[in-house]
Amino acid sequence: MKRFFAALLKTFLILVLILAGCWYAFGVDGPFSDKGQEMLAKIRGDETIEVTESNPEEDVLLEETQEEMTEVEPEITAEDLTTKIVFTGDVELSEYVQSNYSSKGADGVCSPEVQSLLRDATFTMINNEFCFSERGQKAPDKQYTFRVNPSYVSLFNDLGVDIAGLANNHVLDYGKDALTDTFTTLSNAGIEYTGAGNSVDEAAKLIIKTDAKGRKYGFLAASHVIPVASWNVESSQPGEFCFYDETRLLEAIQAADSQVDYLFVMVHWGVEHTTELTDYQTNDGHKFIDAGADAVIGMHSHCLQPVEMYNGKPIFYSLGNFIFNQNIKHGGGGAVEVTLDENDNVTYRIIPITATGANTSIDESGYSYVESISTNVAVGSDGTISAK
Repeated sequence: MKRFFAALLKTFLILVLILAGCWYAFGVDGPFSDKGQEMLAKIRGDETIEVTESNPEEDVLLEETQEEMTEVEPEITAEDLTTKIVFTGDVELSEYVQSNYSSKGADGVCSPEVQSLLRDATFTMINNEFCFSERGQKAPDKQYTFRVNPSYVSLFNDLGVDIAGLANNHVLDYGKDALTDTFTTLSNAGIEYTGAGNSVDEAAKLIIKTDAKGRKYGFLAASHVIPVASWNVESSQPGEFCFYDETRLLEAIQAADSQVDYLFVMVHWGVEHTTELTDYQTNDGHKFIDAGADAVIGMHSHCLQPVEMYNGKPIFYSLGNFIFNQNIKHGGGGAVEVTLDENDNVTYRIIPITATGANTSIDESGYSYVESISTNVAVGSDGTISAK
C-alpha cells in the first residue's frame, strides 16, 4: 500500500512540474509567447524582427486593401463610347396591341429584332399618339379617339422607352384631365416627355441626355396638326407645343443649339396616307436645320415619306406608324437609328417595319422602297442613308 501511495505521489509531482513548465513556456512572458519571442529577438540582437499581437479587424482591413490593390480598372472600349439613339413612328396601343401584351408580354407586340433595336439603344424616343387615362370625355366630331389604361405604360418600360413626344393630334382626345394623367403616368414610369405641358415653357421644354463620353443630346417635339385651336398651349393650358407660326419653335431650336452637341426635333405635320410632301414641310424642315437642328424626324402620315439630306443633315419627313392597329402594310412605317462612334462620326439608318396581328417586325424589303421615294438619298442594304 505504501508503495502505491509513493508511486501516486511521484506521478502527481511529475504532472505539477509539466504544468508549471507549460505555464512558463506559453505564459504572458514565456519564450513561446509573442512578448517572449520579442525578448528573445532582442537578446539575439535581431532588431529587424517585430512581433505584435494580432488584431482581427486590422487583418480584415489589410486583406481588403490588398484585394483592392490587385483589382484592375476595366478597359473602356470603343463600344462603350458608342451611342445609339432610336426614334420610332407613331405609337398607339390599340385593343389588339393591349390584348397581345396581356397574353404574351412584349413578345406579343414586337419581334425579337425590334425589341433589341429599342432596348439596345442608349436613348429611345417615341411619338405617344394617345392619352394614358381613364378619365375625360371623348372629343366631339372626331372620327378616331385614342385612350389607354395607364397600367399599359409597363410596355414602354419593357421596350426601353426613355422619351415620349406628346405633340400630335390625339394626345388631347379625352380632354385636359386625361392629358395631365398622361404626364403623371409617364413621369411615374421614369419616362421624360416633351411637346405638351401645363404651361408654354413646359410644353416647349428641351430634354437633354448625356452619354458615356459626355456628349449632350437635345430633344424637342412640336405639332402642326391639331383639330381645334384650344389644343395649342398658347391658347389654353395644359396643351401642346405647336408651330403653325414656327417662330417659337425656331427660337427653341436656336436656344437649344448652344446647350447641346446634337439636337433632334420631332414634328407632327403633313397630310395623312400620302408620300407627297406639302410646301410647308420642306420649307420648315430646311428652317429647322438652318436654326441648329441636326435631324428632323416627322410623323402623322401613317406611311413612310421621303428622306432628304439638306446641308448635310437628314430630314425624315415621316416615319409613319410603328406600333398601331392590327396590321401595318409594306411602306407603312419605320424607325430611325442614329449612331455616334467614339470619334464622333455620325451614321443614320432607317428601319422600315410592318405589322401582322398587331406584332411589329422589320421589313427587309423596305430599304429599296425608301430610296425609291426619296430624291437625294441612297439607302444601303442595312438602311444606312447617304447623300447622292
